[in-house]
Amino acid sequence: MLINIIGAKTIGIDAVPVTVEVDITMGIGIHLVGLADVAVKESLLRTITALQSLGFHIPGKKIVINLAPADLHKSGSGYDLPIALGIIAASGQRTMPRLGKYLIMGELGLDGSVREVPGALPYAELAVNQGFEGCILPERSAMEAIEYRQTRIYGVRNIPDVLRILEEQEPADDLLIWNSAAYREYMAEIRSGALESGYMDFSEIIGQEGAKRGAEIAVAGGHNMMMIGPPGSGKSSLAKALAGILPPLTMEESLVTSKIYSIAGKGRIPGLVRQRPFRAPHYSASLAAILGGGNGDNILPGEVSLAHNGILFLDEMVQAPKSVIEALRGPIEDRTVSISRLRSKIVYPASFMLVAASNPCPCGYYGEGDKCTCTVGQRLAYLSRLSGPIMDRIDIQLYLKSVDTRKLVNRVKGEASAAVAARVAKARERQKERFRDVGIHTNAEMDSRAIERFCRLDDECKDLLEKLIGRMGLSARSFSRIIKVARTIADLEGAADIAPAHLSEAASYRFLDRRIV
Repeated sequence: MLINIIGAKTIGIDAVPVTVEVDITMGIGIHLVGLADVAVKESLLRTITALQSLGFHIPGKKIVINLAPADLHKSGSGYDLPIALGIIAASGQRTMPRLGKYLIMGELGLDGSVREVPGALPYAELAVNQGFEGCILPERSAMEAIEYRQTRIYGVRNIPDVLRILEEQEPADDLLIWNSAAYREYMAEIRSGALESGYMDFSEIIGQEGAKRGAEIAVAGGHNMMMIGPPGSGKSSLAKALAGILPPLTMEESLVTSKIYSIAGKGRIPGLVRQRPFRAPHYSASLAAILGGGNGDNILPGEVSLAHNGILFLDEMVQAPKSVIEALRGPIEDRTVSISRLRSKIVYPASFMLVAASNPCPCGYYGEGDKCTCTVGQRLAYLSRLSGPIMDRIDIQLYLKSVDTRKLVNRVKGEASAAVAARVAKARERQKERFRDVGIHTNAEMDSRAIERFCRLDDECKDLLEKLIGRMGLSARSFSRIIKVARTIADLEGAADIAPAHLSEAASYRFLDRRIV
């Protein structure tokens, strides 16, 4: 008897259907075919043990399990549950009339329990797009997909729960994830405010008013930013405070970001990611950890994708391997990262705001009186590790000096994050309205056509730009980025057009171009 169960496989941030075919005929042995990797092949012993622990018998016949399409590599442990249900149905031990109506994925424990699997959000989206009645997923995985109200999402804990849904002999609405105890606990936490996350407030950072201004501009337009300064000047604190002034994610942005986290096995429990990501990998992170990678078709997103629609903070960026720094050039420019292997190529979104920090020299105290012990050659070689092409892609470059002692002792606080966030939100709203039919969200994402369309300059601005470029020796890319930053400064002021003062301020944030050259 041939039984078909619908599963899925993720490719990039989307899922494609995989049909688990189980047939039991005369013969001996259990045969798994369909380009399955080691994790899938190991599922046979795990699945058989789980079924036996629940009192099901394994037929002494030939069991053929095919994962179709056969030319697509299958990986992971999520096919355990479909295979187990296929064996039960094909052997006639249970009748499940709804078996082909649901997308089913889950890993099995030896006691028949169902454990979470990554990719719940793409699976739920696939079920909606393919017209299935719903999804049957492990309870914890189903909690990731609670926003998909267009279909029925069941959260199960063991095989008997799944059988109750598919046999339809008794109501199973209590297994819908919105009726679960876990969901009720989550809603209670929301009502009590227990899930609120605190950020470092701008007012807690003493001094550094100029750097705060640059940071506000960077967040308002989604611009890349680099901070140079001695230890203790507040670089890391300022970077962490940026999370508190970021505007909330739109539903579209939240869905894409949540799918990336779901595929990486870092899905938010429960629901979608609501806060913009803030990723801060150590500078010793490998190339695969930053860009993403893996074996065969099992390619996972890296930090640049996990930071999608948020911030990627690289502290001591100068210390990172040169190969990693240079590899960031593509994602920064293209807003995607392409990972190629011999038989596969995966493209992940990677539209992030790069925030980098570094000391000005190996000892860290250049510019702080006579505290610096580095030679001129050492200082020049240190920041020269950042190539011209990378610096071209950093719109705002800030130099942070040590905090004034008087301000530090007296704890002179500045403006709170809430006030800064309000201005940023208004600037983002202006950009949203401006780009509503273009497909981008921030000024930093503008290409040459968008700059020409939305950043018209009068003769006075053109003359000023010509002088700035000639004096500073800037590249064509730096030229366009100055215009983008000037457009953001104008948005913060509520100005309809770019003025010379906006261009002057934007150009003042590119001091490192001349220093490195």
